[in-house]
Amino acid sequence: MSKIVRAVSPEVAEPQAGTWSNCLVVNGVAYVAGMTAAGTEGDEYAQAKVIFTKIRHLLAAAGGSMADVVKVTAYLEDARNFGRYNKVFGDYFPEGRISRTTVEANAVIECKIEMDAVAYKPRV
Repeated sequence: MSKIVRAVSPEVAEPQAGTWSNCLVVNGVAYVAGMTAAGTEGDEYAQAKVIFTKIRHLLAAAGGSMADVVKVTAYLEDARNFGRYNKVFGDYFPEGRISRTTVEANAVIECKIEMDAVAYKPRV
């Protein structure tokens, strides 16, 4: 039987009750829902920094860290701005040791970029 635990961080606003969870841990794998930087100003570089900070907080709440991340998916409003996102990605994952997908999604809601992540071995 799978153990499912909701990881909640005081630094990341939770969605309205009953809609979704920001982070679920299932059998030692943390699944971070799509995070945005809605309500903040800036380009893809600035927004990616905000989003990675949210992901870091959620993984800490799950007992993990950015070192546990194995997969990131990013949805960019405009693929021509990939370099800005890629710069921040490189700051967080300089060894390039994780799997990732980046797609252009011209309907990203309320921001220029949205990201989700999967991390292995959080210790809830």
